Amino acid sequence: MSEQNPHAVFHHFTKESHKLVKDFSVAESQEMVLQFTNAWSTIMTRTVESDDWFKMATDFYLKHTELWTSLFSLSGEDLVTPHKTDRRFSSDNWQNSPVHNYLKQSYLLTSRWLIDRIDESTLDDNTRHKCAFYTNHFIDALSPTNFALTNPDVVRETVESKGQNLLHGLKNLTEDMKKGRISMTDESMFEVGKNLATTPGSVVFENEMMQLIHYRSLADKVNELPMLIVPPCINKYYILDLQEKNSFVRYALEEGNNVFVISWHNPDETMGDRRWDEYVENGTIKAIDVVRKITGAKKTNAVSWCIGGTMLATTMAVLAARRRKPVASATFFTSLMDFSDPGGLRVFIDESQVRQHERKLKDGGVMPGKQLAQTFAMLRANELIWNYVINNYMKGKTPPPFDILYWNSDSTNMSAHMYTWYLRNMYLENRLAKPGDLELCGVKLDLGKIDAPAYFLSTIDDHIAPWKTTFTSTELVKGPIEFVLAASGHVAGVINPPAKNKRNYWRNGELGRGADHWLDNAERVTGSWWPHWSAWLKRQGGAMIDAPKRTGSDEFPELEPAPGAYVKGLAV
Repeated sequence: MSEQNPHAVFHHFTKESHKLVKDFSVAESQEMVLQFTNAWSTIMTRTVESDDWFKMATDFYLKHTELWTSLFSLSGEDLVTPHKTDRRFSSDNWQNSPVHNYLKQSYLLTSRWLIDRIDESTLDDNTRHKCAFYTNHFIDALSPTNFALTNPDVVRETVESKGQNLLHGLKNLTEDMKKGRISMTDESMFEVGKNLATTPGSVVFENEMMQLIHYRSLADKVNELPMLIVPPCINKYYILDLQEKNSFVRYALEEGNNVFVISWHNPDETMGDRRWDEYVENGTIKAIDVVRKITGAKKTNAVSWCIGGTMLATTMAVLAARRRKPVASATFFTSLMDFSDPGGLRVFIDESQVRQHERKLKDGGVMPGKQLAQTFAMLRANELIWNYVINNYMKGKTPPPFDILYWNSDSTNMSAHMYTWYLRNMYLENRLAKPGDLELCGVKLDLGKIDAPAYFLSTIDDHIAPWKTTFTSTELVKGPIEFVLAASGHVAGVINPPAKNKRNYWRNGELGRGADHWLDNAERVTGSWWPHWSAWLKRQGGAMIDAPKRTGSDEFPELEPAPGAYVKGLAV
């Protein structure tokens, strides 16, 4: 291939890039494919049999005819325009080129006609949702933006660079195929321990489940109640300690907290039998006990995120059943306790799909972190898949450095037992929300026995833990509640340091009457919610004492400097 043979470059590029995306997509069971096919067969059969079929078909034909004839008019007005949140066609080249403008509008007309057929169908809600999801996934994949010859920006780039963009794109594609994933950032710009996860501290305890990191104090005085951070076990903890300018850990230290964090062991095939019980018994409970021994405190403040919040809730419920309450306050970032509506993820969760995972993983092993990341990316394919296909492979550009996206690509596995148990007991059967229905560590769980003050932080655009579902957690626990809703999504809404003065959040809505009522009565505040959380935490008590002069203690000395070995472990 060379710039003298552009057709070969186009052909080879298109073939290889879409091969990677095919591999990137999560393989669905034959049963799921059959359900999707049957759903569309039902839709089309009922549509054809309906009295409105002739009118729908005629309208569709007339709109395309009108679109075709508009190519020869000088009105300059499009018959159909993208949704205001759809940035795929934002370039002026889509408007200035009649051919590409036609491709855009024809694509949008056909796409909307298909989605309208689903919306107007008589399918049950669950089947309709799944059918719409996979249809949108199919529609997104076939967008003219995703093919070199039908994307005017790529054509222009190819002409101006004499094909060098595609050659660079093939190089990027080859490198990504070796990694088995699409690069979302310039990964050469980051290194854990060098410019990520650099807050000074020490690993002071470790076992098979986790390492416990104790950070050096950054204030002269600290709250006598130490802080333990429980991050999600399906991601690495340093999302909360990215760079100095946006490190939540550093902020908590500067606010006068004595901070510890759990760094989970990234499980390999030999750890496939690790259970949720073990994460609680030998992970969170063990960490709480070690923190209390190091500091001499009777209680600790706990902070958690995502599945880490679910783990903290189950931990507190287990301890409450044992008549132990060592958590003085609990903070939950975008965490689910009630899984009745998991948002977009519900398309992947039903009895047949959970059984499929259980059969596949019955002999142990792990659910690869890369596959979990692919599942989440499918929920926002245009932003998290196709956007990078166009930029990296068609335009031949290196994506800009972005620490959050580097972390997002640094995937973590889940043990086979942990993964299948989590899917069935939490997502499918929603047992944690039912008092006494779920047993862990030898006791029945009742979230109603959790009476410590709790701070719930949700994000309004969260596609992983929908805020209205996380809001129901405020009705499951019994202690004093503070609920805050931040702008943006699951990650960006949480990592919002005050110095940037970005976004906004809502607070002080009326609890007890549902999520919509809470938002209707809430106060909108510009900027970061971090200071609001810090002020809330200080109100929970604890005298200010001299900061510790060292990390760890004689019983728990420094094993190695932070960030420790576990966070650097590579996913299988």
